[in-house]
Amino acid sequence: MSKPALLVTGGAKRIGAAVARHFGEAGWHVVVHYGTSDKEARQLATELPSAEVIQCNLADGDAAVRMIEDLAKWLPDWRLLINSAAVFEPDAVTALDSAISERAMQVNARAAARMAQAYLANATARGGRRVIQFTDQKLRNPNPDFFSYTMSKHAAHATIAMLAMGAASADDRVYGLAPGAILPSHDQSDAEAEVSHRLNLLGRRTDVSEVAAACLFLAQGWLASGQTLFVDSGQHLCDQPRDVIYLAREGQVS
Repeated sequence: MSKPALLVTGGAKRIGAAVARHFGEAGWHVVVHYGTSDKEARQLATELPSAEVIQCNLADGDAAVRMIEDLAKWLPDWRLLINSAAVFEPDAVTALDSAISERAMQVNARAAARMAQAYLANATARGGRRVIQFTDQKLRNPNPDFFSYTMSKHAAHATIAMLAMGAASADDRVYGLAPGAILPSHDQSDAEAEVSHRLNLLGRRTDVSEVAAACLFLAQGWLASGQTLFVDSGQHLCDQPRDVIYLAREGQVS
């Protein structure tokens, strides 16, 4: 295989699928990971110049590590791991939901960290390896909503500098990518998203293509390892007391 390869977790739908398409069009071999979206993953793979699919339930951390180890044996020039898979469920700052918290911490933080460790321990790549861990603009602009999700993204963020310092070689790079509100989420309608996704400094919707382009930029490794890139039209520079889903519903749009 002559093409550089990447794995996109959660690559069958939403932002992950946009990232997969962008890299496919740029000449990469794309491994599309999915949990339950078999039909969507296979359809996407047929539309890309060079792609394959792989299934894994990231709630099983050992299975996630085996997936990485198996791919490392198969991909001769595996240059990039993008951990974009995530669960996003509501629970309250006054009453953490144990089941929601466990799922969030496992998929969004622990599995992502363990996959990065396994990748950096086993994968080979020409010119160094890259890891991109998806976090969230809530790192800088926290609010009390989606408590366990936000906690898990802060945990994932904490691993980035540590992995860069202790698990990567001199040619490797470990990055964070922190999107803002991009696509309708949770129980939002398209009309609600049109309002809520403009609650940022630029007053514009951040397009999913901007996140995909940022991933390709980070894949070049021009930034120092351990850094996080925000792609959110300045949302992380705001001071928002609630998630934008609820700000828009409550009319707090200023």
